[in-house]
Amino acid sequence: MALKHNHFKVIYALSKLPHATQREIANATGLGLATVNAACKECEAAGLISDGRLTAPGIASLKPYAVDNAIILAAGLSSRFAPISYERPKGLLRVRGEVLIERQIEQLKAAGVTDIVVVVGYKKECFFYLEDKYGVKIVINNEYAVRNNNSSLMLVRELLGNTYICSSDNYFEENPFESHVWKAYYSAEYAEGHTKEWCLQIGTHDRIRGVKVGGENAWYMIGHVFFDKEFSTRFREILEDEYDLPQTRDKLWEDLYVEHIKELDMRIRRYDPPIIREFDSLDELRDFDPLFLENLDSEIFDNIVAVLGCKKSEIHDVYPLKQGLTNLSCHFATNDGEWVYRHPGVGTELLINRTAEKTALETARQLGLDDTFVFENARRGWKISKYIPHCKNLDAHDDSQLEIAMVMARKLHESGAKVERSFSFYTEGKRYECMLKERGPIDVSDWQEMSSQADMLNNLISAEAADPVLCHNDFFGLNFLVAEDDRVSLIDWEYAGMGDYANDFGTFCVCEQLDEERMREALGYYFGRTPTASEWRHNLAQVGLAGWCWYAWSLLKEAEGEHVGEWAYIYYRYGKTYLKKALDLYNQSEQ
Repeated sequence: MALKHNHFKVIYALSKLPHATQREIANATGLGLATVNAACKECEAAGLISDGRLTAPGIASLKPYAVDNAIILAAGLSSRFAPISYERPKGLLRVRGEVLIERQIEQLKAAGVTDIVVVVGYKKECFFYLEDKYGVKIVINNEYAVRNNNSSLMLVRELLGNTYICSSDNYFEENPFESHVWKAYYSAEYAEGHTKEWCLQIGTHDRIRGVKVGGENAWYMIGHVFFDKEFSTRFREILEDEYDLPQTRDKLWEDLYVEHIKELDMRIRRYDPPIIREFDSLDELRDFDPLFLENLDSEIFDNIVAVLGCKKSEIHDVYPLKQGLTNLSCHFATNDGEWVYRHPGVGTELLINRTAEKTALETARQLGLDDTFVFENARRGWKISKYIPHCKNLDAHDDSQLEIAMVMARKLHESGAKVERSFSFYTEGKRYECMLKERGPIDVSDWQEMSSQADMLNNLISAEAADPVLCHNDFFGLNFLVAEDDRVSLIDWEYAGMGDYANDFGTFCVCEQLDEERMREALGYYFGRTPTASEWRHNLAQVGLAGWCWYAWSLLKEAEGEHVGEWAYIYYRYGKTYLKKALDLYNQSEQ
């Protein structure tokens, strides 16, 4: 027989305090003394309590409410905690002397929950020691970077019963876990005034009937969750039904819950602040643990201190800027200004020649092309730059900014600087073509025609090309920062290398989608005069090769399951149009 809420609370309290008085039960449960008295009488009438103690049926009545297990979600990137998360997952941070996930495991065990599963993904090896230390089970989520946390629950869906769902990075000042729980619940705290959190709309008997992001004077989701068997059964069905839908990939499991909230009975469990701690930023964590940074074993912060000569204690206002395969970057501030820390992405040592990048950066700084560069460690790939607040990207359709970009390109090309890396659109395009052919025929009707045109153009421009010069090779508006005082910096030199001077013009025209009139104006700014016919056709050839190369790249990405979108057509259009136009110009010059 299912227990009513008050009956459950009284019986559970007596299971923990066998000789408790009704006043002690009231203190333990938060129920009023009169409510406890009424519940005790009803339980005695049902044969669950006798002489203030649990009977055998009373003890047995708790069994359906026993917690089966706990799932701790620890697979995510914790990108909001950059740059610390570049070195270790957030759940493994030591706060007030305790590792976050270890403290939580110990609290679960103290409550009698010993079957604990930790779902890991990002830097998974860092968590493996927990198996020996605490006897937990490890489940590996290999989709942590391409799906949201619904993928973690999908992996453990068969384990869901009377289950706690926890986040590895929560800090509970008091142990919130229990060995028996009455109904599924989401823990919540109250926000005075406006909040951006997920706010709960509560119906009768504390059932959650709605959730909205943001609200005023509201209870909001925070911390752990409890699934009972009924909730787990229906949620598992929903998850299995919707998991393979494209729109599910980016959803939190909570999104699925909210979308099916009428089918899923979940209550609110209110907590007084500050029992549950969720640290959304480094500054927030330091408010709770002022000595966190000083006690943190972090090579990244040691690097910052060594380069800038600051103290760890003055580093503040830390937040991520972007996170991708090539770079992981975050903003931070010290007493002397604002900065960017760039951490190399996983596997970038195979893609980027960091020695060449550092040489290019130093050249750019000397030439006044990049005022942001401070320091790079070529061996490890990390970099510190000045942060430019309120900057904008370059507008290629603004005459003055277009002129600045072209003059900067000419200055770079005439610098005489050399690096170990070389770059050619033709070579890169052929490499992508080979990788595509390894996957099967290239199913594009005019690909062979474009590839043959690229072969012919490469032979023509190679015959007339001067000595290679240092090129940026990622030369377009998004990599130019225009400060409030109109100073312009050219950033992101990872692909810098020796090549044809027209490489940068080709990239710029394709990525900025310039028409021929604008291309001629750009070349006029570059040369400081009207380009000759041979200069025009040579640069137009690199526009065609750039479009063809990046079109090959986009076909490869699509073949690998990544969505390139409209850029595939943009690359195709520039490759298709200007390979032919440049060849026609070369043919006309020979007649």
